[in-house]
Amino acid sequence: MTVPRSTPATAVPPAPSTAAGAPPTRARAPFGRALCAMVTPFTESGTLDTEGAQRLAVLLAAEGCDGLVLSGTTGESPTTTDAEKATLVRAVREAVGDGVAIVAGVGTADTRHTVELAGAAEKAGADGLLVVAPYYSRPPQDAVEAHFREIADASGLPLMLYDIPGRTGTRIEPETMIRLAEHPRIAAVKDCAYDLLGTQRVLSRTELAYYAGCDEYVLALYAIGAAGYVSTVANVVPGQMRAVLDAFDGGDTAGAAGLMLRAMPLIEAMMAAGLPGTVTAKALLAALGLPAGPVRAPLRPAGRETADGLLAVLARVTDAAAAA
Repeated sequence: MTVPRSTPATAVPPAPSTAAGAPPTRARAPFGRALCAMVTPFTESGTLDTEGAQRLAVLLAAEGCDGLVLSGTTGESPTTTDAEKATLVRAVREAVGDGVAIVAGVGTADTRHTVELAGAAEKAGADGLLVVAPYYSRPPQDAVEAHFREIADASGLPLMLYDIPGRTGTRIEPETMIRLAEHPRIAAVKDCAYDLLGTQRVLSRTELAYYAGCDEYVLALYAIGAAGYVSTVANVVPGQMRAVLDAFDGGDTAGAAGLMLRAMPLIEAMMAAGLPGTVTAKALLAALGLPAGPVRAPLRPAGRETADGLLAVLARVTDAAAAA
């Protein structure tokens, strides 16, 4: 990733037209194809860095992100206040304009609180809502379904359901997804369930737009009809992640596979090496001189040795991409 440009972001250029013999046109992608789960920049004193968030958002949009997911897992939503979440949406909307989709994370363990956050995000200028399954209390599936329906009924924005049972302790079961797909404002899923069979069941029976929420699954899910991805790694290499989708859409499936495999060392280093993606993304952004700042407790920053190792992997991956 390069240093932020001085020119403001505009709408991301459309993907290349499908070549002859390429895979057929896929289902709608309500928030675009290439979404970044953006970090929430903080100042060194730990306060919300709205100027830094604007700079980072502009850069990500300029380098290929169709949309930005704010206040998700990577955005440290558990440790930002309601007011900070709304302020972040307003600041990023001001910076990127209307050409970039903004999906605001509003999910909590409390249905009433989530409804309140959904209303605030809508007023702040979000285009959609990321709503995680209610966590800790582990409600049964009928309660999970009622939770999402209440939020969708209360909001005028489309919902992206966030299925990440490894963190929440609660799965959004495929049959629940299929029933929820009937709601006119439940439009998409961020899929971190690691259940390829379940994902295909829902894809085959609904029009829900699936987004790969685990970077290693980007191409695998896209190849079976997903709308795109919500990527943490895209904080650092947005262009390389988007290139995977562009190659596939252009009919170069072997090229897409090659691009995906070249990105895997960085994906593994950032997402599967024992530290949360928020920590590794902020370590790399800071090393590159880009807006990030510290993480909030209980997270702790990456140590110097870890940060140097991440930088070394990033250099190898970007050098390989440049040489290809």
